[in-house]
Amino acid sequence: MAYKIFVDGQEGTTGLKIHDYLSRIPNIDILTIEPQMRKDTDARKALLNEADLVFLCLPDAASREAVSLVSNPRTKIIDASTAFRTDPDWVYGLPELHPGQRSLIRDAARVAVPGCHATGFILAMRPLIAGGIVPRDYPAVCYSLTGYSGGGKKLIAEYQHNGREELYAPRHYALGLTHKHLPEMKWHAGLAAPPLFAPIVGNYYQGDAVSIPLLPRLFAKKVTAQDVQEQLASYYQDERFVRVMPYDAEACLEDGSFNLLARNHTNELDICVFGHDEQVLIITRFDNLGKGAAGAAIQNMNIMLGWEEAAGLL
Repeated sequence: MAYKIFVDGQEGTTGLKIHDYLSRIPNIDILTIEPQMRKDTDARKALLNEADLVFLCLPDAASREAVSLVSNPRTKIIDASTAFRTDPDWVYGLPELHPGQRSLIRDAARVAVPGCHATGFILAMRPLIAGGIVPRDYPAVCYSLTGYSGGGKKLIAEYQHNGREELYAPRHYALGLTHKHLPEMKWHAGLAAPPLFAPIVGNYYQGDAVSIPLLPRLFAKKVTAQDVQEQLASYYQDERFVRVMPYDAEACLEDGSFNLLARNHTNELDICVFGHDEQVLIITRFDNLGKGAAGAAIQNMNIMLGWEEAAGLL
């Protein structure tokens, strides 16, 4: 049986990448909409209800509208926007979140794909909170350095077609400290309050590194940086796409420097732990278009349809 798949928002950065992944998977029927009909509500509604599974690659308001158009109870939806990531009626699409998350995704009709920064933060922090190392009220801080593709077509065009000198330097943004990923970062990591989060966009296309500094003196129990690495390694020991690097700085470095781009063009995420008894630094690195967006969406699709989880991703 060939499943019918529709990508609403097929011309956006995430939509195009999802189509690229789908092209590698046999026995699916990709439904498409003519460019001039993309804003035609009736045309979209027909495709949304014809599909067995829909990817929504739209702004939040448009995603909510698209969901309201679906009346076919058999249509499964994977949404890549921020709209439903903390909605109790939706399943959070991070299979590695905890041992029961895959079963929730497998049985779900509505799945919300995590944000890119949130993916890197949650996968580092949740095992430490769940394991009783980091208290729920820990004053978490993180910063994330990401490629400009995460900003969509407008930001891509700004970087690729504008020679302004300031674009050559990394740029902090969301300095009102109300970034749209904060609610899911708090909720799914298990924190009592959102972290202080500083995202930074760099002059390169793709790749993300989320850095989380931690102070062991504020932990719930006495542990070292190596203990932190061992807790993370145990938590993810059976995961295909999440790899905890050995507690050895050289294992994460190239000529003494951290290669942020090492997991580009994959659905993999590395967790690297640095530090000593008094300070710990965790850095997660991944492709913001892969495990941070389209790759994660495909991974969720594979689980929901009962396919091999890595189909189209390797």
